Amino acid sequence: MFKFKFGDGDALGQVLCIGAHSDDIEIGCGGTLLKLIDLYPNLTIYWVVLGASGQREQEAVASAHKLMKDIKHKHVTVKGFRDGFFPYQGMEIKEYFEKLKHEVAPDLILTHYRDDRHQDHRSISDLTWNTFRDHLIWEYEIPKYDGDLGSPNIFVHLDEVICRRKIDHLFEHFGTQSNKVWFTEDTFSSILRMRGIESNAPDRYAEAFYCRKVVI
Repeated sequence: MFKFKFGDGDALGQVLCIGAHSDDIEIGCGGTLLKLIDLYPNLTIYWVVLGASGQREQEAVASAHKLMKDIKHKHVTVKGFRDGFFPYQGMEIKEYFEKLKHEVAPDLILTHYRDDRHQDHRSISDLTWNTFRDHLIWEYEIPKYDGDLGSPNIFVHLDEVICRRKIDHLFEHFGTQSNKVWFTEDTFSSILRMRGIESNAPDRYAEAFYCRKVVI
């Protein structure tokens, strides 16, 4: 297994995180972001949530600022596109992506997995690739009823402290999701453990991503 280590002198200046809904980024790559923030205190993060309104918008903003509280350079944007209808709002969302590409030049983009069965997630993944055609893109995964988890090829090893911070953060900030049968601690801890097993993580846990292209 080829191993690449963050923090070995590699330049990582800007990260763009894109999520369809208010908790997607935190579920998909919250642990990785916490690790990157620890490693790169001067990191700039652009945090974009496309579909959140009302209480979910408030949750999205509060969560983003709390997770990124240790970095100075952060930009949080929450749009109000209708949950579940992204494929039918494609023109408006595409126009936003065209604007976004002129505002940020990310070294790394974290977005949805292209084979995610949720229509909003899939639309955002496609638009990310349509818009940012010469960037490093990692696609994160969201566990759900559809059973669409695949075989990822990028693993970020996490220690137990970061995993605990990620899970506690989810339950602190997303009370609107507490009635969902899948929004449980064992859901989040089990996938972290499974990906840790697959990548032989020394501290047992990992987040996983799908990377279609990488130039070395």
